[in-house]
Amino acid sequence: MPTRARLTPAVADVRRAVRENWDAAGVKAGDLVLVACSGGPDSMALAAAAAFEGPRAGILVGAVVVEHGLQEITAAVAEQTAANLRNLGLSPVQVLAVKVGSDGGPEAAARDARYAALNLALEQTEARFVMLGHTLNDQAETVLLGLARGAGAKSLAGMTAVGESYLRPLLGIKRETTVAFCNDSSIEVWNDPQNLDPKFTRVRIRHQVLPLLEETLGGGVAEALARTADQLREDAAVLDALAQSAFVVAATVAATSIELSVDALEAEMPAVQKRVIKLAIEKVGGIATSHHLREVSELVTDWHGQKELTLAGVRVERMGRTLKFKTTKTLKPGAC
Repeated sequence: MPTRARLTPAVADVRRAVRENWDAAGVKAGDLVLVACSGGPDSMALAAAAAFEGPRAGILVGAVVVEHGLQEITAAVAEQTAANLRNLGLSPVQVLAVKVGSDGGPEAAARDARYAALNLALEQTEARFVMLGHTLNDQAETVLLGLARGAGAKSLAGMTAVGESYLRPLLGIKRETTVAFCNDSSIEVWNDPQNLDPKFTRVRIRHQVLPLLEETLGGGVAEALARTADQLREDAAVLDALAQSAFVVAATVAATSIELSVDALEAEMPAVQKRVIKLAIEKVGGIATSHHLREVSELVTDWHGQKELTLAGVRVERMGRTLKFKTTKTLKPGAC
């Protein structure tokens, strides 16, 4: 049987966050949810809280441990973490080994491999959601990374607490609280040495940039960044909805192309116009970077006979009062 944790403020806060997240997501008795667990304090605190709350709500709680194979010790860590999770009462508990590629750099490649494994776990177990241990600190780091890269509102809006397949109950909980939860509950955790390696951008944000901002600005920076993400997420949701409606009006979808009416695009505000263009690029299999969006937007706002644009996965050409987005792939029926 799992050890009974002392009900300290940290334990109460994390448990409450799990309950509220499940309520918001509509998780109900009989549903299976999985905790994605690395063995670190964030995901172990989440797993322990879910293990406590699940039986009380009739919700089944399992776990998946992704073994990235990037360090010699991680295979043993993954098996020990799985054993610790079973001791907490979670079932089923899977360990999935992945092969990390190189596309987009080590952090992006590891993330892609991890989510592929989590999606596989969802499919294999027929779980309703995978729960992720991202905290308020992670949200603040994500916003700072987006600012540094000149990202748009969607990136600056950060991570969502309730998604189609993923739940993030701890976005309002600071990392100090998850560490305290594990200490108060005598839970064994693994502190990944890569989380201290400054070659990773996020590590530098975590240990250098954010502490400097907190010191310089007098504290509360992480909370302020998380609030900014919440506000931007609400704004982005409205703009995305407007763009979806505008796309239906402006778009003509064929087997290997999408055409957008320039007249319809000119009738929209710039923020909506760019989102409609982004939808068209993505629906034909292209990648819509901020630079690409500016280039395509100029075909609408500053047209003077430019040649066809060749972007990542898509070609864009203006023909009279029409923008044509072409791909070599066959679009699925109902792509719009």
